[in-house]
Amino acid sequence: MELLTTTDALARACDQLSAHPFVTVDTEFLRETTYYPKLCLIQLAGPDSAILVDPLAPGLSLEPFIALMADKRTVKVFHSARQDLEIIWNMARLLPEPLFDTQVAAMVCGYGDSVSYEQLAHDLAQARIDKSSRFTDWSRRPLTDAQLAYALSDVTHLVNVYEQLSAQLEANGRTSWLAEEMAILASPETYRLDPETAWRRLVGRVRKSREIGVLMEIAAWREREAQARDVPRGRIMKDDALVDIAVSAPRTVESLGRLRSIPNGFERSRSASDILAAVERGLTKDPATIPVPQRPRHRANTGAIVDLLKVLLKAVAEAEGVAPKIIATVDDLEAMAASDDADVGPMHGWRRSLFGERALALKHGKLGLSIERGRVVLREIPELATS
Repeated sequence: MELLTTTDALARACDQLSAHPFVTVDTEFLRETTYYPKLCLIQLAGPDSAILVDPLAPGLSLEPFIALMADKRTVKVFHSARQDLEIIWNMARLLPEPLFDTQVAAMVCGYGDSVSYEQLAHDLAQARIDKSSRFTDWSRRPLTDAQLAYALSDVTHLVNVYEQLSAQLEANGRTSWLAEEMAILASPETYRLDPETAWRRLVGRVRKSREIGVLMEIAAWREREAQARDVPRGRIMKDDALVDIAVSAPRTVESLGRLRSIPNGFERSRSASDILAAVERGLTKDPATIPVPQRPRHRANTGAIVDLLKVLLKAVAEAEGVAPKIIATVDDLEAMAASDDADVGPMHGWRRSLFGERALALKHGKLGLSIERGRVVLREIPELATS
């Protein structure tokens, strides 16, 4: 199998693929030692051809690939697309359009939560994937025949998977459901790595407004450092250390050095002065400007309602052939239990008609749950006549 290493060869291949209504796409990358994923291989396939592209080849320009991703005449098909899309966004500041994620489509078609590509390939393409090369070093050259064969299988079987899932969505009238999900994946906001919002990853581990103010500043500092050095966040500072600093708010190198989560001698580094400056900025923030996350109110009083909504969710998912995870999360159910006006996914779009309206009916005694032949079934409760 050929590995494309020149811009001319890539341009010819992308021209051929763009003539098809869809192209399947996958990438192999490494990110264990970097902040941004390092692209090591690109796989592309259409109904009658497949190619492998070496993005590490000297002199190779990926402009033909980027142009194909931007071509709105061709559907770009991925499986579990998020990390692949992050790579394309970081590379070209664009996202493939139109977009089709077979993992999400499979959830809409009732194949379960987060179904694997191997399972779909087995179920829909009658193919078995040799996974022995999955965790190999894709940056080393030359790539082995086993690696190339594995990489190619990631897009060739995806052709059949896509065609079957697309037909199922069309047959059951759920194409628009998938479109709503793809809008989230195709939003640049999903991939923008803004240092100013990095604190949100850890906010559940601090409580007070003062602590959150400090966390906002030191998390932003760590994110900028990781981006500038292109190393993982943990190489700059561990999450536990950020939380400890946010809670204790050290204002001297001595107090910083006394924290158990800070490595010995760290307080004498240049980074220590940066952290202390970040702590000062956090402590001087106006409390009114600190976005303290709202926690669910009266959670202890809604436990039984949440449990009922979980039963309803499972019953609806089984009856409709949809994965529960794509309809609602536990956080969604807790919010819905606490308020009829909760602004969560199940209260909008197709989810509302499928589940949200039923959840409201259950809460207000207009819908009942019963057991019939070992299954939970829904029963409408007629309103009592009034005289």
